[in-house]
Amino acid sequence: MRPLSPLGMAALGSGVIAITYGLARFVFGLFLPAMRDELTISPSMAGVIGALPFLSFVFAILAATWVIRRLGVRRTGVAAAGLAGVGLTTIAQAPSSLLLAAGVLICGISTGLSSPVMAEAVHRVVPSWVLRGRVNATINAGTSLGIAIAMPAVLIWAEAWRSAYLGFAALAALGALAALGYLPRDGQRPSPSQPRPIALPVSRSQWLGIARLSGLAVGMGGVSAAYWVFAPDAVINAGGLAPSQTAWMWLAVGVGGLAGAGAGDLIARFGPAASHAAGLTVMSASLALLVVVPGNFALALASAALFGAGYMTLSGFYLVRSTQIMTEAPSFAPVLPLLATSVGQVAGSPLAGWLVGAEGHVTTFMLFATLGLAVAGLGAWLLNERGAADWHAL
Repeated sequence: MRPLSPLGMAALGSGVIAITYGLARFVFGLFLPAMRDELTISPSMAGVIGALPFLSFVFAILAATWVIRRLGVRRTGVAAAGLAGVGLTTIAQAPSSLLLAAGVLICGISTGLSSPVMAEAVHRVVPSWVLRGRVNATINAGTSLGIAIAMPAVLIWAEAWRSAYLGFAALAALGALAALGYLPRDGQRPSPSQPRPIALPVSRSQWLGIARLSGLAVGMGGVSAAYWVFAPDAVINAGGLAPSQTAWMWLAVGVGGLAGAGAGDLIARFGPAASHAAGLTVMSASLALLVVVPGNFALALASAALFGAGYMTLSGFYLVRSTQIMTEAPSFAPVLPLLATSVGQVAGSPLAGWLVGAEGHVTTFMLFATLGLAVAGLGAWLLNERGAADWHAL
């Protein structure tokens, strides 16, 4: 079989990420209201369950570099998509909140494996350093494609979330077959000039650069958790919108998130500090806009598009910028920033659930929007040249 072109790598990687991130991880909030009604799940319990895929992601991404070295790119890619299928099927068949939790936990494992293996595949397939940034950002934006796919699923199946998840599981099976057929062969190792990630000497400045990204990613993940888990719940329970209308919101998230494909070019044009601050400001605005008038469908759609654009630009930013800092460790470079994002989401999801139960959706979303602006300000200092130099001297 012919080697993948950069365009083919972008298409395949986007598809796998659409399944593991978009369908297996982030559409959970879209179906949460129907799940809560059928399985009698409280807001606090929903927050805990919503944190589980982020938690399992943490362990999976920490092990990802080792798994890739043991299994190879192809088999790891197949495992990522296959585990997504297992998790989605478990959710579809769950008779209780316990098995529902098990399903979302498995889905988080698939997500943790998929980003590092796709970054490693890009490093092997795409020769140009500049082009790698664009391909990585495009693959990362595949999350938006998966989220957008959920929209017709909700419109077709409405409250029948089990049928929707079975359909998603079938797409995961197709993704596993595509990974098996087209990812680089397991015997294809980097050339001698490309040493293995674990053997790479990493300088202090590289570690500090990754540490700055990771610290900011914790904050971004925490801010985003409220939206991923409770945005549909907010417009349904606080705004009175119909569940089918939230499908259009998730389509708007997906369409807006396509802006994340330009994260690499954004960094090149405006620099890391401005790019990061812009992404967080947009995401914070989306949280506030959602609850200004939670029953206004037009504002809900605008909020969703802004959230998709902000979140996917930021996740693309962390992915691309980390691989620029550690250019010779493509499967390891994004591990800590993506891990940090999930740490923030693990903390943010139950916190949002507790606040929703105690103070309501409006107060919760406004507080999280304020936190987002604070992280934007911190990033504007840490990521500019002077701030980075001052932090390096500490």
